[in-house]
Amino acid sequence: MNQAIVSRSAPAMSGFERAEYDIGGVRTVVHSLGKGRPLVFLHGAGTFPGFEFARLLAADARVIIPYHPGFGESADDEHITSIDDHVLHYADLFDRLGLAEFDLAGFSFGGWIAAEYAARMSSRLRRLALVAPAGLVVRAHPAPDLSIVAPHDLPGYLTHDPQVAIGYFPKSPDPAFDQSLGREMMAFGKLLGDEPQGNPKLDRWLHRIGVPTLLLWGSEDRMRPAAQASAWLNELPNARFEQVADAGHLLFEEKPQAAVAILRDFLAA
Repeated sequence: MNQAIVSRSAPAMSGFERAEYDIGGVRTVVHSLGKGRPLVFLHGAGTFPGFEFARLLAADARVIIPYHPGFGESADDEHITSIDDHVLHYADLFDRLGLAEFDLAGFSFGGWIAAEYAARMSSRLRRLALVAPAGLVVRAHPAPDLSIVAPHDLPGYLTHDPQVAIGYFPKSPDPAFDQSLGREMMAFGKLLGDEPQGNPKLDRWLHRIGVPTLLLWGSEDRMRPAAQASAWLNELPNARFEQVADAGHLLFEEKPQAAVAILRDFLAA
C-alpha cells in the first residue's frame, strides 16, 4: 500500500523547504533548511519528536531530512524489507539530490542506515555522525525488548527525565497519532527478522568506514545503552566517542543545545 499517514501531532516543519521525489516508484518527502555544506540527517524509528534541533544545525549547514519509506510523509514500499533496501533507496535519493560530497548523520535506526551506507559507499562522505545508533549486535549490552515494557514505563526508556518524553505524546486519545506511530513501528519491525538487535554481520564491515566518525550518545540511554559504544569503537578505524550528560535516547530533545554543539564542533573540524 503506497500511502503516508500524517498525524495531527506531526512535527511542525515551518520554515523548512519541502520537496517530493519519486525514488523507485516510492514518493519520498525531503525537508531542508539552512545554507552551507550539505548535512543529511536520517531520523530514528519514530518521527513524532520532530526536528526542532535541526534549526540549530542549520546555522552553518544545509540540513537535509528525508523521511524513510514507510515513515512520516513518505509513502509505504512493500519491497523494502531489509536494511540493504534502505541503503540502496538512499543511494538513489542522494543521486537525485546531486550530492557529490556531504556529511551524513543518523540517529538510532537512522544511525544504522547511515553506518550500512558508509560501509558500502563512503566515497561521497566527508564526515559521519552516528547518534545512539542501532544496528550493531552487542550481546553484552543489548537493547531492551520493548514488547515487555509497559506503556507507562516507555518515557523512561526514551529520556532520562521521563517528563521530557511525555511532552511528545498526546495528552488525550489521538487515533491519528497512534496510527502514525504504529505504521512506523511496523516498518521498522519488518527489517529485524530473526535478530531483533540488528545486523549480526555489521561488525565485519565497519572497518570499511574510513571517514572521520563521531559516536554521540546520551549518558543515560536505556534504549541503546551507551556501553555499546565500545563495540563500535573496536571496529571503526577513525572514530571518537562523545557523551551528553544526563540525557537518554532522545538526546536532541532532552539536551538539544549540548548535543548540537558537539555535533557542530565535529562537523566544523
